[in-house]
Amino acid sequence: MSTDWLDRINWNSDGLVPAIAQDWQSGRVLMQAWVNREALALAVEENRAVYWSRSRQKLWRKGEESGHAQVLHGVYTDCDQDCIIFQVEQLGGIACHTGRESCYYLKLENGQWIENEPVLKSPDEIYG
Repeated sequence: MSTDWLDRINWNSDGLVPAIAQDWQSGRVLMQAWVNREALALAVEENRAVYWSRSRQKLWRKGEESGHAQVLHGVYTDCDQDCIIFQVEQLGGIACHTGRESCYYLKLENGQWIENEPVLKSPDEIYG
């Protein structure tokens, strides 16, 4: 497959763009991470979410430690081609390292961030 499509992405000065993982059926936003050219190409090739870990400075295949991989069902970019959406099937139903379905579990209510989603599995159980 030609990689010309990768040349159309407007990578930032670090060679990255944000990637939003969205449940392919419900549309719920599960998490946001970053991809570089290699991660995006591998994600499409492997049909699974592959990200660039800025903290570890390496490729990160979602679920490589937790077992909660993300199967790709679609890849989209916005009109400026500087952001990616991965429509995914979240294996195990947990996207967040805190053991929740989504990383977006804190809701602003009356000037306070309130946890509005339960922990489905303890991080200690997930990561040991």
